Amino acid sequence: MSTDLTGSTALITGATSGIGRATADRLAALGAHVIVSGRDKTRGDAVIAGIRAAGGSADFVPAALDDEHSVRRLASRAAQVGGGHVDILVNSGGVFPFGATAETPADQIDEVFAVNVKAPYLLVAALAPAMAERGQGAIVNVTTMVSEFGMKGMGLYGSSKAALMLLTKSWAAEFGPAGVRVNAVSPGPTRTEGTLPMGDALDQLAQAGPAGRVGQPEEIAAAITFLVTEQASFIHGVLLPVDGGRLAV
Repeated sequence: MSTDLTGSTALITGATSGIGRATADRLAALGAHVIVSGRDKTRGDAVIAGIRAAGGSADFVPAALDDEHSVRRLASRAAQVGGGHVDILVNSGGVFPFGATAETPADQIDEVFAVNVKAPYLLVAALAPAMAERGQGAIVNVTTMVSEFGMKGMGLYGSSKAALMLLTKSWAAEFGPAGVRVNAVSPGPTRTEGTLPMGDALDQLAQAGPAGRVGQPEEIAAAITFLVTEQASFIHGVLLPVDGGRLAV
């Protein structure tokens, strides 16, 4: 089956760094017109410059995922820049604060659920119906391994991604019959700009899995890419762990 994405438009949130950026590079290399989204224009411009230099097609559309108006504008603008359609949506943007429950401020709870749950919900609501009308489309949500087991200090982050995991299955049931495949990728400890502050703790977390090492953004992006291509044409509502085997032990 083909992995050619020529003629398709892919919107990727959180695409100015880490997993989102690696995914943008891979989808562009397969021929997709990639809409790179994030807060930072300087980083966004750098991503699209790299894609264009490699012969790909990309544009940057800024968005703050914790702001409803910004998210709705992103969906509308992405369709416009994408030639009137968005065929692939990758909800990669997210925030992941860690800490004790009793020390979590209420505004942080609001932010985490706004970015990790509400923003993907609004984007799917805005873009999936049009995909369904065209009879095809692919959506991939990026969750986390700690949405499936308890870990000290990660309840807020894990619970937000657990909500996204359930939404993945619900959206697969809702839009799958019209040809829109909705799946999720669940990364384990991954070396990105966002996880740098974790330092040695990231390596210690990774050592609990069979792989015994931290993952790279490109490894997560490879799984996302598989799920949006025709190679995954019979896959709906799946949570694909890319965690070095952590959930196996």
